[in-house]
Amino acid sequence: MSSIEITKDTYLQWYESMLLMRKFEEKTGQLYGQQKIRGFCHLYIGQEAVLAGAMSVLKKEDSMITAYRDHAHAIAKGTHPNAVMAEMYGKVTGCSKGKGGSMHMFDKENKFFGGHGIVGGQIPLGAGIAFAEKFNGTDAVCVTYMGDGAVRQGALNETFNMASLWKLPVIFVCENNGYAMGTSVERTTIETDIYKLGLPYGIPSSAVDGMDPVAVHTAMNEAVDRARRGDGPTFLEMRTYRYKGHSMSDPQKYRTKEEVESYKAKDPIEITKQTIVKQGYADDKWFEEIEAKIKAQVDEAVKFSEESPWPDPSELYDDVYVQQDYPYIRD
Repeated sequence: MSSIEITKDTYLQWYESMLLMRKFEEKTGQLYGQQKIRGFCHLYIGQEAVLAGAMSVLKKEDSMITAYRDHAHAIAKGTHPNAVMAEMYGKVTGCSKGKGGSMHMFDKENKFFGGHGIVGGQIPLGAGIAFAEKFNGTDAVCVTYMGDGAVRQGALNETFNMASLWKLPVIFVCENNGYAMGTSVERTTIETDIYKLGLPYGIPSSAVDGMDPVAVHTAMNEAVDRARRGDGPTFLEMRTYRYKGHSMSDPQKYRTKEEVESYKAKDPIEITKQTIVKQGYADDKWFEEIEAKIKAQVDEAVKFSEESPWPDPSELYDDVYVQQDYPYIRD
């Protein structure tokens, strides 16, 4: 059982945070269609419980790193929606100064370390962040997210071995939404129970219902407790589903409408709302107020981004090297 009690306030926070992620991503999709947002864009719609259930366990000083489906992760970790939206607009007020775009959110203050476009590239980096926490003697952990396609990268095996050997305070989370871009898990791996990949390295590993914030919270709490005790990493396969395509350019011909609708029938936001109503945690007025609050937040993020300036061309070479006068940059 989870040592962090799940209360009325937990459910209310889950609902509000998941609804913000959902409405933010829906607006992102609309803006992409209007060409306000350009480049690659990957929406998180459907997978919100994976983050909501984790954030009710994690502390502010804990770190997070993920792949390129990262808008919701940044918001969940504490980045202001204005800064996330502005980053997608390519504006200087974005969390990466408009230089990263959709796939490269970064927020050092909130210990969110990306947003990485290289498939699986964040896995060893997450272990490195955890190593730093252990080296510095903190009790902070690093949650390292990846997709089901990334687990086929060789770096995962090298990282699992090192993390287990050194008992690093890292929780590896595979957000298994069934498809690596448009290729199903069944077509890409001999072992479809992805969590079993951690077992040969002595890493406690399990599958979790990623559509249920209660299940996510409980599994994450056990993993975080283990990491804080100094007992090493955990590998969790969060079985979830994305309602939209891999990216905005995905025609989704690899799955049926019936399959998508079957997952929408167990939508985490609706299920959480039903629980809140059933338990008498909130009334219709509360839901209306939360919806209005979130609509205002999303509208504010769009207005902020529209009115923000573009980066000055003089900043092109800034933030490339730590050394300010790096001698090998040429105009």
